[in-house]
Amino acid sequence: MRSFPYDKGLQEVGAGVYAYLQPDGSWGWSNAGLIAGGETTMLVDTLFDLRLTQEMLDAMRRAVPAARSIDTLVNTHGDPDHTFGNQLAGGAEIIASARAAEEMLGGESPEALRGLMAAAPQMGPAGEYLLRAFSAFDFSGITLIPPTRTFDRELRLTVGDLAVELIEVGPAHTRGDTLVHLPRQRVLFAGDILFVGGHPVIWDGSVDGWIRACERILAMDVDVIVPGHGPITNKAGVRELRDYLAYVEAEAASAHGAGLSAREAARRIDLSPYAGWGNPERVVMLVDAVYRRLEGDESGPDQLALIAAMGSR
Repeated sequence: MRSFPYDKGLQEVGAGVYAYLQPDGSWGWSNAGLIAGGETTMLVDTLFDLRLTQEMLDAMRRAVPAARSIDTLVNTHGDPDHTFGNQLAGGAEIIASARAAEEMLGGESPEALRGLMAAAPQMGPAGEYLLRAFSAFDFSGITLIPPTRTFDRELRLTVGDLAVELIEVGPAHTRGDTLVHLPRQRVLFAGDILFVGGHPVIWDGSVDGWIRACERILAMDVDVIVPGHGPITNKAGVRELRDYLAYVEAEAASAHGAGLSAREAARRIDLSPYAGWGNPERVVMLVDAVYRRLEGDESGPDQLALIAAMGSR
């Protein structure tokens, strides 16, 4: 595989296909993409705030003049660090899976995040963790712009003469994750189905569904994979994440069977094989998701409790 540096900014990963990277890939520092077929363009995700999204669009327009106008924007899922810049895509058609659109509209609004960050200094360990994770971002001025077109399972599109396949693989990281596949270029934008070099995040997704999504990528004919967070990789990066998810799921299930609490299980899991990965405290989220599935709990995660647990791990 061709090697790509993990530097901030735009890199061409295939003919007319570009990745925009944001090291170090931790909380909020997501990747995005640009597909340019002649004068037609598709943006893959926006970023966590308006300043960062505008900086990205400016870089794209300097490198690819056709990006002065974005025709289509695909949101790979509904999380704010992939959607809060949507308003800067102008009159683009915005496409997402139906489940991702539901999550976007039902999730944390920019106003709610501003309020949460303002209250963080009085919130104890949860607030301390929020400030460490999200103080670099500015949630002011954001108007959440939802998808104007949704789909279920698969959607085939063209960007100029470039074929693009949208493949829904959720519930996994979220309920409505989408892969963006360019078969001719053998390039895949994985969204947050793939974290490279960092422990993955899950709120209301499915660990076993996430493992199946990784397996689906491994069965595809792709050489270059752009993760939602972290450096550009290939199938080796997917295998590593799949194996990590399977390991944590098995360890959590064993701890559940032994009567341990989810928090105790998260503390006891040996993460030394992944010592180089960032944000190891996120294992709390994966264990919580496994426990809720085993217990048939469909109420969803207690996000503030999980944030506090991560802050205390």
